[in-house]
This record gives sequence, structure tokens and C-alpha cells, in this order.
Amino acid sequence: MARRRQLETPSPEALKEIEAGIDRDLARSPGLRPPIADVVADAARHADPLPQADREAAARDKSDAARLRAAEEKGLVAVELPLDEITADALNRDRIVMDEEEMQELMTSISVNGLRLPIEVFEPLNPDDAGRYALVSGYRRLTALRRLNAMSGGERFQTIPAFIREPGNIANALVSMIEENEIRSGLSQYERGRAAAAAVHDGIFASVDEAVAVLFQNASKAKRSKIRSFALIHEELGDMLTHGTGLNERQCLRLAGALRAGAAEPLRAALERAGGRSAAEEWDAMLPVVEAAEGEPQDASRGGRPKTARKVEKARRTQVARGITIEREYGPGGYAIRFSGSEVTQELVDAVMDNVRHLLEQN
Repeated sequence: MARRRQLETPSPEALKEIEAGIDRDLARSPGLRPPIADVVADAARHADPLPQADREAAARDKSDAARLRAAEEKGLVAVELPLDEITADALNRDRIVMDEEEMQELMTSISVNGLRLPIEVFEPLNPDDAGRYALVSGYRRLTALRRLNAMSGGERFQTIPAFIREPGNIANALVSMIEENEIRSGLSQYERGRAAAAAVHDGIFASVDEAVAVLFQNASKAKRSKIRSFALIHEELGDMLTHGTGLNERQCLRLAGALRAGAAEPLRAALERAGGRSAAEEWDAMLPVVEAAEGEPQDASRGGRPKTARKVEKARRTQVARGITIEREYGPGGYAIRFSGSEVTQELVDAVMDNVRHLLEQN
């Protein structure tokens, strides 16, 4: 009987030699590679080599990026914009005057604590005329930043945080502007009427009735009726009434009543005599005309509401020296040239008229 051979465990060196031989055989014969090796290799290539904590952080970053993109698309993320890329008067501003004491307080707050509330802008369709960004709301904040920038010699306060909105159309932008001012500090009676009349003049609305209905849609029926009266004042006297914001509601309503009674020309003459020295002097000059008109029957043709602005054709605005803009208009009454800007004075307009007269007389 043959003697059984006792099996012995291979040494580590022998095992390494066996493994090396198997690897050489597999390399020479790819077809002999076991399928499980391909599966393992593929899994290894697609496995995330990051630790669990890093994988969780990457997932959070991806989710945050998605939320940020969604917020940016809705205009909910403020961005820093250079002050010189923002045009404040692309829209006719509803607010005419600003309290200087309040402005100084705002400037102090911004210089100490920074600007807490971003402004709102939109990208106009005519950037060559209106600038890259047009202001919707935040006129006081933008003005304060610009003053602080000038005081620092341009070294500080060069940008301002802003929400970039997509108002859809200029009417929505005007509504946003008016709502902000009404909520924050309120508009004067004259400023409300001026905003409606200016929107009609700019061709945004076809009539004052439409402008008031849209811009002051949250106001009561009685308040909208008064605003239409205030718009009439700006239509008839806006180019001569220097201190319209100083008129209270009762004075505005009496003035509108006098205009409906046909007293526009006497009122304009009274304002010319007053010379725009103060709100009190302007009202005192107009008061005798108003009182006289209150004793006259109201012009029935006016129907109790301000007339709508006549539709006119306008050329685009051209900016000249000292921040003055000129604009040609054509309507039922013929051609007109409109001057705008804080530097426009009666003396300047008279000088232009004298030059035009001289030019025409030579021809």
C-alpha cells in the first residue's frame, strides 16, 4: 500500500510566484480574464473617491448653486453696480423735492452702517439714451451714495447694491416707483398728479384716466378722482408753478376748480408776476384769481375731470451742456421745443428765443 503524502502549506515566497505566473498567463491570453475582474474594475472607475463628509459638502454646494440660479432669475439677488452705470431720470420721477435734513441723516447712516436696502433697477431697451441700468426705486439712496462718493473725491462709495428687475414694461416700473415712495414717506398731492400727467406726456398711457387707474390702482375711488384734479394742475401750470409741492390738498382742489372754470390764462399771468419766489407767494398771487373763478359757473365741457393730454409726436431727447436736454415735439398746435434740466431758467429760454427770432429775421 502506497504511503500517503502529507500536504504542506506553501511559503509566502511560493505564493507570490504562483500569483505572478497567473498574472502573466492572463496578460498573454485576454480571453482567460474572469468576468468578475471587469466588473470590479468598472466599479472602481466609477466609485467616488471622496470621503463621506466631502461628498455631502459637494451635494450641498450643488443644491445651493441651483437655488442661487433660481433666485437670480427672479431678481431676488442683489448685485453691486457702479454708480455711473445707473441713470436716475430714465423715468419721469414722481418725487420732485427732497428734504435736505432727511438727506443728511440718510448720508450719515450710510457712511456709518452701510446701505441696508438695495435699490431697484432694470435694463432699458434703449441703453444709449437711458443708460445701462435705469432706476425704478431708491432715488434718495442713489442720490445719497453719489453725494458721499463726491465728498470722498471718488475714492469711496463707487458702487451700490441693486436688484435687477424685469418690469415687463415701463408702466410696471412706474407703479413700483410710486408704490415705494407712497409707502416710505408719501408723495405730495402735486407730485401724484404730476406723475400721472408726465406718464401721459411720455406716451406710456393714452389718457390721465388710464394713468391714474394703473399707477394708483390701490387708492380709493375718491383719492383717484383727486389725483386727476392734481394732474390737471400740472398739465396747465406745471411749466410755471415752481413750488407745486408746497400746495396742500385743499389748495390743489381749489386750483383745479379754477382751471375747470377757464381761469388758466389769468393763473399763468399771476404766476409770472409772482416770479417763483416761494410757495406762499405763488399761492397768494393765484388766490384772487381762484376766488374770482369760484364765483363763476364751471365750464361744462370739462366734465368735472381733467382733460387728457393731446397726443404729440416727439423726437428723441438730446443732451446738451450742463445736463440740459432738448426735445422736439409736434402736435395739433405745431412744433415745440422742450427744455429739461435743473439749469433751465426763464433767462436761458428767453435768450434761445431771441436767437431763434434773429435767425428767422435774417432768412
